[in-house]
Amino acid sequence: MKTNNLTEGRPLRLLLLFSLPLMAGNIFQQMYTIVDTAVVGKVLGVEALAALGAVDWLSWMTLGIIQGFTQGFAILMAQKFGAGEYKKLRQVITNSLLLAVICAAVLTAASEGLAAAAVSFLKTPVEIRPICMAYIRIIFGGIPVVMAYNLAASVLRALGNGRTPLVAMVLASLTNICLDFLFVLGFGWGVQGAAAATILAQVLSALYCIRHIGKIEILRMSREDWKMESGLCTRLMTLGAPMAFQNTVISVGGMIVQTVVNGFGVIFIAGFTATNKLYGLLETAATSYGYAMVTYAGQNLGAGKTKRISSGLRAGILISMVTSVLITVMMILFGRLILGCFISSEGGSGAQALDIAYRYLFIMAVFLPVLYVLHVTRSCIQGLGNTVLPMVSGIAEFVMRTGAAFVLPMLFGENGILFAEVLAWAGADMILIPSYFYVMGKVRRRCQEACLVKAGEL
Repeated sequence: MKTNNLTEGRPLRLLLLFSLPLMAGNIFQQMYTIVDTAVVGKVLGVEALAALGAVDWLSWMTLGIIQGFTQGFAILMAQKFGAGEYKKLRQVITNSLLLAVICAAVLTAASEGLAAAAVSFLKTPVEIRPICMAYIRIIFGGIPVVMAYNLAASVLRALGNGRTPLVAMVLASLTNICLDFLFVLGFGWGVQGAAAATILAQVLSALYCIRHIGKIEILRMSREDWKMESGLCTRLMTLGAPMAFQNTVISVGGMIVQTVVNGFGVIFIAGFTATNKLYGLLETAATSYGYAMVTYAGQNLGAGKTKRISSGLRAGILISMVTSVLITVMMILFGRLILGCFISSEGGSGAQALDIAYRYLFIMAVFLPVLYVLHVTRSCIQGLGNTVLPMVSGIAEFVMRTGAAFVLPMLFGENGILFAEVLAWAGADMILIPSYFYVMGKVRRRCQEACLVKAGEL
């Protein structure tokens, strides 16, 4: 099974080649989110679409916590792989698995227990609450499956393998789309059918990645590799917990925004939801470049090649700027047409929702480069082993997002809430850019000290 060493070769080429399979995989992942939304919006109507949007941040929060832990664990995996310490790499993976099982169990119990209170906290319109609960219960029940896929994909990405997660996502996407039509259109299961299709597709992607991990020679586990080490678990949680907390804080900010949005009525919620479902598509390349930067920075740090990290970040910023501008142009030109796949423009409510959706999409598209700088810079810092400063940037996002949600609608009405997201991106960038220079300065000093010690020993 192929792995990929990112410590040799041109950074621009390496990042592109590593990112492209991840990007394709993310696109397929977003495709089944889009199909879910399109089927629900077109078949079940505006109320069902609004119900999905009303609990969107609850779903995203659980996913964000899962991804925070698994991506944090993968940082240490990438560093050990880059250093060629394969025995330690196996121990990192097994201890990560044990921690993931515990986290998944706790998160599932907490999510299911607090679901009703959370839907009420979000001030969800009473008429769509039963639909919300039917959907979110199934999504929360699938948390262990989502954890399994994300951990397996993180292991593969840490070793430079972006192709296998891509194939897994293609299979999952096609499965999800077929099951959407079968469960929602064929069996008439409503939003429960859409949720069940998503979870079953994740089962397939998780099994596919796990099967391929078993073929990697350097990951052949022995009994001693499965020993749980308190020091190693502490190190893994030190990396993963801040990233999980960062995503939680961002999600809470998003939920506060959602409470404001929910106050504007079902039509506004539906339009807001349609664009939010496209958010993942807008962010797809940024997320892929971020995964690439974490692996690139982690492997090169492990190999002691600190100069390559700075050149890699410059290459990542360049790629992200070009990509974001292209996506911006596409969304401005064709955004309304794409949004029409989610919302029927027939009738007054559908047309109003479509106008709101495009207005929101236009604002996000114009400021998209800000989001791309955020992902690349944050991921580079995380790859260097610092997950605290990125967490602080998540707190900055929370402050900007919630501040905008409370203040802007008072000044500009319902249109004010549409700027909360881009202001959150800007707040994070203001923390992340100086943080990168601070962290790199510390890395360079440690490297110089290590070189002096080594020279003295010789």
